[in-house]
Amino acid sequence: MSEISRSHTGQRMSQIVAHGDTIYLAGQVGTAGASVEQQTKDCLAKIDALLAEAGSGKTRILQTVIWLADMKDFAEMNAVWDAWVPEGHAPARACGEAKLAREDLLVEFIVTAAKA
Repeated sequence: MSEISRSHTGQRMSQIVAHGDTIYLAGQVGTAGASVEQQTKDCLAKIDALLAEAGSGKTRILQTVIWLADMKDFAEMNAVWDAWVPEGHAPARACGEAKLAREDLLVEFIVTAAKA
C-alpha cells in the first residue's frame, strides 16, 4: 500500500496531501480584497511553491478546479491562467461560480498533480 503524507497540516486541513505518485493541494486563494487578476497571480504562485515542495511542477498538473465568486470575472482570471499554463500541458479543468469563504475572496484554485 502507498503511504499518505501530509504537509502544512492544521486542525482543518493539510495544504499538501500525497498518496503514491499523486499530489492533492488544498484550495488556494489570493490576497483578500485584491483584483481577480492579482488574486489569480497569488493563487498560481502558491501552487508553484507547493508543487515544488511536493516534488512536482505545473507541467505535471492533472486537474484543476477553479471557483469564481462571480463568473463575470472569467475572462480576467483566464488571461492570467492562459499566460501561466505551459503550452501543451493544459490540465483537465472545470470552472464554476461559488460563494467563497469570505466576500473579499474572488477566486480559489484546487489542484491535483502527479509527482515528477
